[in-house]
Amino acid sequence: MKTISVYALVTTVLLVIIIGCSSGGGESSFRVSYDFGALDKIAIVAVEGSVKSELARDQIADIFAMELLRKGYAPVGRAQVKALLKERELESADLTTIEAATETGLILDVPAVLVVDIPHFGKETSMTAKMINVEDGSILWMGRGSAKTKGVLKTFSGFFKSGEVDAGTGIGSQEDEVLGGVSGDILGGPAAPARIRPAFGGPVGGVLSPQEAKKMQEIIETMCKSLPKRPVAKR
Repeated sequence: MKTISVYALVTTVLLVIIIGCSSGGGESSFRVSYDFGALDKIAIVAVEGSVKSELARDQIADIFAMELLRKGYAPVGRAQVKALLKERELESADLTTIEAATETGLILDVPAVLVVDIPHFGKETSMTAKMINVEDGSILWMGRGSAKTKGVLKTFSGFFKSGEVDAGTGIGSQEDEVLGGVSGDILGGPAAPARIRPAFGGPVGGVLSPQEAKKMQEIIETMCKSLPKRPVAKR
């Protein structure tokens, strides 16, 4: 009876993975009476919530920094913020509170700070962000956004014996929502190897997968649409 190498089949399986597009939305609002032209530097002092990896948090902060640059602001580098917080022994503090955020802004000598909270991260991701006036603790801008990623993957069970598949039996399949990676059934083991998981689950190895980074960028871009542009300085 004809047999097919398990490695060839796995390769084929990986090629037919279907990943659905992210769906979701966002909204934001800003303080109409405030002169955003008076703002220059903005420090992203906190990225908190379900994303535990510090490298992934840095990536999210960088995406926000890019949006701030597009709007004409000067974001303070994440490394500088972290170094100062470490020096003042504030790196473990909850900087999402207005009191802690404004105190940090005073230490950094910036007029406004941005705090980000990600209560849910994964197949469903949600995020809120606040820009806080360091002088009086008032909220200058606030946004929230969310996205869902739908994925369908054909998984195969019961066909792997001694590293081969019986080509004469055909392939049975079932549709699973992709949450943490490729099913262990495909590889004949209890769990998928780490090198496959980053495309679907949480940060593996500390960084966001390309799909996760893209989803974060989409959420942040939608959230920041209402953030006022800073007038271009006249030369």
